[in-house]
Amino acid sequence: MSDAAAPRAFDPRILLAGRGGHGGRLGLGYQAHGDDWAELLLPYRPELVGNVETGVLASGPVLTLMDMATSLAVWLKLGGFRPHATLDLRIDYLRPAKPDATVIGRGECYRLTRSVAFVRGQAHDGDPDDPLAHVAGTFMAAEAYW
Repeated sequence: MSDAAAPRAFDPRILLAGRGGHGGRLGLGYQAHGDDWAELLLPYRPELVGNVETGVLASGPVLTLMDMATSLAVWLKLGGFRPHATLDLRIDYLRPAKPDATVIGRGECYRLTRSVAFVRGQAHDGDPDDPLAHVAGTFMAAEAYW
């Protein structure tokens, strides 16, 4: 890779600042990040509730939160934005989110190959030792090499 094509440092706060797209509509926010992980927030909003009788969030916004957190983790590990597609993202729901609670999603990219990134993560609503969901998945590079 030439210097001109070298990735610039990736800062997920900049990506989330515009708050566009699906994540913006859901109100996803930045929490923290490291070299290969990112934490995002999904604030509780009544329009995201799946069951009005219980006040429990729908599963779709939680899945979107985890897809974005794990995508950010890939870009952080790569050191820059590279187009990729979610190849597989399995989510295991362990329990419903508590009504009125912000959900925190942490995604990690634990391995990169020439064209696939492997990710994992969890979502919780205040206590990381009591997760509401776990995810595991893969992203595929849009080009042959990252």
